[in-house]
Amino acid sequence: MPIPLRYRISACFFLLLGLLLSAQVHAQTITVAVASNLKPAFEEIHQQFKQLPGSHQAMRIVYGSSGNLASQMKQGAPYDLFISADESYPLRLADEGVTRDRGVIYAYGHLALMTNTAAGLSLSSDPEQIKRLLKNAKKIAIANPELAPYGKASVQYLKAIKVWNEVKDRLVLTDNISIAAVYVSTGALKVGLTALSIAKAPELAATTQYIALPDDLYEPIRQRTVLKKNPPPAAIALYDYLQSSAAKQILVKNGYTIP
Repeated sequence: MPIPLRYRISACFFLLLGLLLSAQVHAQTITVAVASNLKPAFEEIHQQFKQLPGSHQAMRIVYGSSGNLASQMKQGAPYDLFISADESYPLRLADEGVTRDRGVIYAYGHLALMTNTAAGLSLSSDPEQIKRLLKNAKKIAIANPELAPYGKASVQYLKAIKVWNEVKDRLVLTDNISIAAVYVSTGALKVGLTALSIAKAPELAATTQYIALPDDLYEPIRQRTVLKKNPPPAAIALYDYLQSSAAKQILVKNGYTIP
């Protein structure tokens, strides 16, 4: 018996509606908030992640200081995943009910001293030479310690080596740790404290030199990542991939330690 026309029209309508909804879901863009120190490593992680089967969903990446990104997320910014430079901001968001849970530590960061190559400064791991270099610097770039975990670590380091009183009035505070490195690499400033991961970036090799600073002179930089409440599947997939052996290899190559 032939199917009545009205049923065939209804079936076609629901089929088209399903296809449209499926296309909309597939076309959704996830937004990832990433601390600036992670930029060199995350760009490589992102490229690898895109090659995975089923990982072709569009992704918007927002880089910035952890403090600013956390504040934006708390105020309703549509960040599906927050990859922080420390754990205080993600844990605060979790305690305030913004995130799915308390997330995981994905890496430990490290601090570096960077100088502009053209300045002709001698850079050594000798503690006394480092102190002299910092005391003689007219200006020193660091990230704002109120916003950036690496800025906070920089202040701790300067106090630990007992040069804080001499240099505190000569600090140039930047919105995030990447900008501190830009100031040094462009020659705007000769000396800066930055993340080891940024100091190791190949594009800075021609204009800067760096040394890693002792980890015991500042608090451990535990970098944590968290998902928002009810995250989309693509954000969960990226969250999981960040903890994979492939992603860990990239993080280690970029100067991080893996928990």
